[in-house]
Amino acid sequence: MKLILRFWVLLFFAPYITIAQPVTQLSFQIVDKQSQDRDAFVQGLAFDQSHLYLGTGGYGSSYVAKINPSTGNTIAQESLPARYFGEGVTVLGNVLYQLTWRSGTGFVRDRETLQVIEQFRIIGEAWGITNDGTNLIISNGSDSLTFYTPEGIKPIRSITVTEEGRRIKRLNELEYIDGLVWANIWYEDRVVVINPQSGEVVASLNLEGLLPRKERLPNTDVLNGIGYDPTKDSVWFTGKRWPWRYQLEILPERPKFLPTEP
Repeated sequence: MKLILRFWVLLFFAPYITIAQPVTQLSFQIVDKQSQDRDAFVQGLAFDQSHLYLGTGGYGSSYVAKINPSTGNTIAQESLPARYFGEGVTVLGNVLYQLTWRSGTGFVRDRETLQVIEQFRIIGEAWGITNDGTNLIISNGSDSLTFYTPEGIKPIRSITVTEEGRRIKRLNELEYIDGLVWANIWYEDRVVVINPQSGEVVASLNLEGLLPRKERLPNTDVLNGIGYDPTKDSVWFTGKRWPWRYQLEILPERPKFLPTEP
């Protein structure tokens, strides 16, 4: 009788059951590295036209900088008022968007000078930000990502991020690469690669040991920072108060978004 009952339960719910897709496990090889200010509490990386934009956090020490990555020279730098804790940055069009943590305030800056053009409001906390070429994508430390219009910063939709059926929380710094969203997980030496349509994690990159133990100081903090340079098709990673940012080759290959058949 129990077997018959289980059969009918499975038959009834079968159309509603989603089978979790297996997650590809990635590894890496270091291709290059560039020196970085050890005091930079990195909250975001973004590349645009061969320039690197670095956003940092900390009350009274947050800033955004435009850097020549080849030389390490700072081209422009703007500090945030002490009441703001800086978070992620991304460049879309001619402007840079910068988040702050718990203030509910974000900044739109001129891409060249980093001067503030306008401010915008975000409900709740704001952690990481990237864009898909059309819309902004923002994390808040939970298991969800929210898509916003760049004009007016209006929410469009949200996705819940799951890995083999399990929700993934503490999503932090973001980068949009090859049609997929890459996300740091706070307090893990790991980056997950997310399908922006379904929220499913399609790949996981273990970055344990990227920064050698001998390079760590007492105040060296967690892995945080993903940057994609489209001019060189290269991917960079760093952390908070790390002395280096690293260009990595993703093995066996970098995942790309493959749309499903209609």
